[in-house]
Amino acid sequence: MIRQTQRLVLRMPEERDLDFVTALFALPELVAHRPDPTPDSPAESVRRLARDRAHWRLHGFGRWAVETEGRLIGFGGVTVSTEFEGLNLSYHLHPDHWGSGYATELVTEALAFACRDLRAERVVGLVRPVNAASRRVLEKCGFRFEREIMLHGAPTHLLSFRMVATGVDEPA
Repeated sequence: MIRQTQRLVLRMPEERDLDFVTALFALPELVAHRPDPTPDSPAESVRRLARDRAHWRLHGFGRWAVETEGRLIGFGGVTVSTEFEGLNLSYHLHPDHWGSGYATELVTEALAFACRDLRAERVVGLVRPVNAASRRVLEKCGFRFEREIMLHGAPTHLLSFRMVATGVDEPA
């Protein structure tokens, strides 16, 4: 399943993406907002890609590999949440592509997919308080702050986006 936006190609992750995943999650700036900001080991990257691919096999959707101009720049999309009501939205883009509007474009498409294709009623986004840029992207796309939670031992803001029958967002 391939989806396209104005500038992005969104596709199912493949084994050939492993070198990119390994390099991406080894970047200190990408993992800086984790409770433990240690970059992933190559073995952790193998497990990460395997989890994404398994989610696709089990549910028929998941986090997409995100490409622009024929180059892989990150991953993102919605997955089934085991901890919260609704789908979980997440994304990780290579820092070279931060500030270009790609995150907003990706989140917008993920919400459209969740609403139209999956008929989801709620999507959540989890953001560390220090990650103001990520929170701004979610809020620009219609997410609303719901509450602060502790996730993996660290304060985390839970934002949500609720769908309504008209397809228009409604604050949580």
